[in-house]
Amino acid sequence: MRSTSRAACSSGVTERFLEQLDIDRENVNPDRLQAVLLQVEAARATSAAIEARWEEAFFGPDPQTDQELVSIETARLTQRHKLNSLRKEFRFLRKKLARVHVMTPPTKGEIEAAYGGYRDYRAPLFAAPDPMPEVEVSRRVPGNVGTDYWLRFRSPHPRLNDLVYARVHEPAGVANPPTLVFGHGICVDFDHWRGLIDEVDALCEMGVRVIRHEAPFHGRRRPEGLYSGEKTVATTPMGPLDSFSGSIREWSVLLDWVRRTNHGPLAVGGSSLGALTSLLCADVARNWPADIRPQALLLITHSGHQRDALVNGALAEVWQARDGMQAAGWTIEDAYDYIRLLDPAWDVPPVVKPENIISILGKYDHVTPYESGIEILDAWGVPVENRFLWKRGHFSVPMTMIRNDEPLKAFVGVLNSLQNRR
Repeated sequence: MRSTSRAACSSGVTERFLEQLDIDRENVNPDRLQAVLLQVEAARATSAAIEARWEEAFFGPDPQTDQELVSIETARLTQRHKLNSLRKEFRFLRKKLARVHVMTPPTKGEIEAAYGGYRDYRAPLFAAPDPMPEVEVSRRVPGNVGTDYWLRFRSPHPRLNDLVYARVHEPAGVANPPTLVFGHGICVDFDHWRGLIDEVDALCEMGVRVIRHEAPFHGRRRPEGLYSGEKTVATTPMGPLDSFSGSIREWSVLLDWVRRTNHGPLAVGGSSLGALTSLLCADVARNWPADIRPQALLLITHSGHQRDALVNGALAEVWQARDGMQAAGWTIEDAYDYIRLLDPAWDVPPVVKPENIISILGKYDHVTPYESGIEILDAWGVPVENRFLWKRGHFSVPMTMIRNDEPLKAFVGVLNSLQNRR
């Protein structure tokens, strides 16, 4: 991923690419590298042109036919998939590259200036914006089930202030469907690949509207030269603080939009990074207006403490999160003092009733270690029948959900129960 993201902003220039990755030129075949870089540059330029056309077609003022919209969306996704797939062409560099780009972690002064004021009282960090930003709604295209369209708005987080995108999968023929705001995992570009594992695809068939939020530093929000999610993990603790607090505020905007257009039950959920965000949301949403607080929760592969995934998990070891912080003068205790801001409270009930929480965990999950995930379910009083603990790892849990939809049926049962009470 590093090589492709750096190549995409090197304009096909070999020297520029090598400088970004700090590779010894004597160990690289320049002709082979140049050929790959030119492929990436051609694919990048084509993708950018199609993306601009897509923006105009779906959000611009001029009407488009359904055929034109389907054609441009197909071209966008096909070309973006092609660009992303070119990362395999850099396999000849694999032994010469570090697994992550070592970015300079923020100083304690920078963290203190941005987030120190929230350590004693964190509620304003996750406050729903007032007024809410304007949400633009795109034109629609046929989806796998029902119709698909996109939402976009300016992030209310002052440190982000970029355009937020969310893809909506809306079931056909369902009035006021229950709605799930769903968060993806770290490094996942859900709206830029074909054929990705989709653990909640069946929900739309079951009558649920699913809104897929694009997290900070991912997808269209990816900083140039970085791969999706890299800034989140490579600048710990600043990256996680920006990402989680940004996502929480943005989810409040999406839930407010839903409530303005729909009277069905509201739910939040996610996988991995999205599940951790959902846990936090279920706690801090107590300070939001009552009508936009989530009523149900779907958690797929989660821990109970953010530090378990961000600092102690298997991917944190790959990303060298601890090493980077310690090299910059941080102690683990110093980092925890800020990361704890992102922990859901265990000793206070969440805004979601325990019987409306569905959790799916893997006993062999070392990325978001499941032990503290079980502990927070115990602390929140989630019924045993709402817990699915499988003999799977972090990445095989979603794969299993494609074949075993029992957790999704249980979740739909929760939503239907809430629907019937309205």
